[in-house]
Amino acid sequence: EIECVINDEYSIGCRQYASEVFLPFSFIARYFEVYGKLTTQPGEEAKQRFEWTHSYSRVYHPRGKYSHHGIFMSFEHYNVEYRDRVKCITGREEVPLSTQWGPQGYFYPIQIAQYGLSHFSKHLVRSTRNASLLEDAESRDTSKWSTIGDAKVLNSKDAETGSRVIAFHSEDLGAALKVAEGVRSLLFLSFDLKVTDNASVVVSIESKSRQVYRVHYVCSESLISASGDTDVYYGIGDRSEWSHLTRDLATDLHKGLVLASGKKKARRLRLFRVNTISFVGHGFVDNVTLASSEHLSQFYAAADWLVREQDEQGGWPIPVERSLADGRLQLSRGWYSAMAQGQAISLLVRAYNRTLATHYLEAALRATKLYDVPASQGGVLASFANQYSWYEEYPTTPSCFVLNGFMYALIALYDLKQTVTDRRGSAAVRLYESGMRSLKALLPLFDTGSGSIYDLRHFTLGIAPNLARWDYHSTHINQLLLLSTVDADPILRDTASRWTSYMQGHRAPHN
Repeated sequence: EIECVINDEYSIGCRQYASEVFLPFSFIARYFEVYGKLTTQPGEEAKQRFEWTHSYSRVYHPRGKYSHHGIFMSFEHYNVEYRDRVKCITGREEVPLSTQWGPQGYFYPIQIAQYGLSHFSKHLVRSTRNASLLEDAESRDTSKWSTIGDAKVLNSKDAETGSRVIAFHSEDLGAALKVAEGVRSLLFLSFDLKVTDNASVVVSIESKSRQVYRVHYVCSESLISASGDTDVYYGIGDRSEWSHLTRDLATDLHKGLVLASGKKKARRLRLFRVNTISFVGHGFVDNVTLASSEHLSQFYAAADWLVREQDEQGGWPIPVERSLADGRLQLSRGWYSAMAQGQAISLLVRAYNRTLATHYLEAALRATKLYDVPASQGGVLASFANQYSWYEEYPTTPSCFVLNGFMYALIALYDLKQTVTDRRGSAAVRLYESGMRSLKALLPLFDTGSGSIYDLRHFTLGIAPNLARWDYHSTHINQLLLLSTVDADPILRDTASRWTSYMQGHRAPHN
């Protein structure tokens, strides 16, 4: 044993063997921010080895030229709804509610757009989907339903939809739809609902440990609540008109149990099967379906929210205060973000390309207006050295020039200019070309020689650089690789290659 003195500041216990001195890796990991683990190698003689990495993140190389019709970056790997800072997927709007900067919960357009883009991308790469239509009322057979007490189930023709539907009437225990053994493992529920009086839908779910949980969808304006350790409640708003609901039962239950536990995190349950789907109160239901996924429904929920909530400026104001650089920079409620505008455009373009519904495209075109409005006037436009336009994720004064948010804004402009090739797309073309000129000129300022920088606050505020952690660093690389497939300038690919090498411990040469 030997004492090792670190920069005359403190000491740790080490080991000496001949002329070598060995330091604990736990110290190395903390001091140099590196990562390592013991692994067992397969084979007749199982051997252990130690695997050391400089980065915990990953680079996703493009499969080919980026397309505004295709997957968005590597978002097929995103699970936005799993994030701890997502309180729940709301029952009424069916989009994420964020607690990132406000524990009360609010709608954060970046998070909602990412939710939609991730499910669109998953739909494209995960083609296998199992689904079972439990009830469409067309057979007129109600034997699959069970009723208790005064509950009634009737098969009738609905004058509004022109199709047959199920009418349910009950007070307490409800009318339960039997779920066949072969489809109980499908955990995405969708159905059409119209309520004539107060009603709720109760889904009974069994875990691998045989514990039974219930998720209640109630016609109220409440958000999410829990009762005990087994019952979770979501308000789905007024359903007096026909509407379609899609719910991820596993996520709904998980978020409710996190709420019940009072903790920020909770282990996700291993759910086994849906036992019953009960309808309580008075109303009509149709097209009850269980499926293994509902990516397109989740994608359209986000796109439709963006259309509904876009304001007269063409933006999505963020309803919480934001503080940056240890309080030196402040954003008041209602600020806009170029990253929000950009990811919303990328989502809306895909919704339009898939449906040709013009309201999606019109919303995307309106969203470019704030790119031309200076941050000092409530927009997202900044200028570096009075000659390079920059679209600010956080439009502060002075500007901070966040790199990843700017590149998301650029990708969106590319999506839009590729979709609209007539004069309506002229603003997108101009903004894209101006932004790409800025990116190529300023990229070297974000290079530390061993990693990348998140923003340029050290220039504008004269404080220490804000180094990008590895997941942001890999995002920078992924964005540059994407842009390099549509722009041949070598600075994009060369910078991405050099920054990738930093993740393997390479450094720029010194003098």
